[in-house]
Amino acid sequence: MLAVLFCLASCKPDGKDSYITFSAPQQGQQIVLGQPIPLNLDIDKSEKVEEISYYLDGKLKAYLHDHFGPVSIKSDSLSLGYKNLMAIVTKDGKKDTITTNIILTSGVTPKPLSYKVVNTFPHDTSAYTEGLAYVEGKLLESTGEYGNSKLKYVDLKTGKTLQQIQLPAQYFGEGSLKLGNKIIMLTWKENTGFVFDAQTFKQLATFPFSREGWGLAFDGKKILRTDGSNRIWFMNADTYQEEGYIEVYDNKGPVEQLNELEFIDGKIYANVYQTDKIIRIDPKTGIVEAEIDLTALVPKNFFKTQDEQNGNVLNGIAWDAKGKRLFVVGKKWPKLYEIKLAE
Repeated sequence: MLAVLFCLASCKPDGKDSYITFSAPQQGQQIVLGQPIPLNLDIDKSEKVEEISYYLDGKLKAYLHDHFGPVSIKSDSLSLGYKNLMAIVTKDGKKDTITTNIILTSGVTPKPLSYKVVNTFPHDTSAYTEGLAYVEGKLLESTGEYGNSKLKYVDLKTGKTLQQIQLPAQYFGEGSLKLGNKIIMLTWKENTGFVFDAQTFKQLATFPFSREGWGLAFDGKKILRTDGSNRIWFMNADTYQEEGYIEVYDNKGPVEQLNELEFIDGKIYANVYQTDKIIRIDPKTGIVEAEIDLTALVPKNFFKTQDEQNGNVLNGIAWDAKGKRLFVVGKKWPKLYEIKLAE
């Protein structure tokens, strides 16, 4: 939601109230990342202002003490999304606080990436894929649906399950991630994450998290997590606590329903739920740089019921960092594909 604009009154000598407000930027104004952010206050000429400090998301960005006209701050190094702006005005020895907000958006049109299918492998058609990763020569796959949510190791070449554990029926399984000798797995609406031993699948612990659980990945320092919105959360790799987020935008606006994730060569790759696209995201800004349309891989005339057809979507990205191989799959798809991208 947009933050409320607060205008604090100060009394003039004639007894009338005057109000200091932001004249720039306008509340909720959209500014393309890279463009300067204008800052200016509407101050009555009779006011004796001593200094103005401008803050963006709590960080001091500009300090004025000898002139109080329009200024601007750079946006190049910022991330996308809602930003809170605050001005603290000192006059007559007292401080007034004025706030507004803006939305930083992307002016980048995602570049379409082509691909070719390198290999095709069988996939378990009962697996409602929510998480996928390449781990030590095999696939780590987590699946959803109440009463059928599993965490398992899968043989890449045959698609056969090598080892698995099933979640209790009240949990809907989501993304998973191997970190060291542990595996963490999210649940959809239960706000509970599971921690398993990576070798035995013995449950070691649980942890809470806010909002819904969708996809997981690891950038080498922090865990990346999606919640079905356009946000990617950063979580502490040891405590699993949230430590911030980025918002993802393309040139049309926020990209909602971010799902399964993979971190590849410094970039975030994400499935967009209910589409057959994978997008490539700059992890510093949230800008969608490129997209891959994998509609041609979607099974045709395979699913019989309406529910199965509705769930027939791409979801699952696995990266073999050593072999430089990229694997993709969909929910209950009969095949898993190794693809090679081209700019």
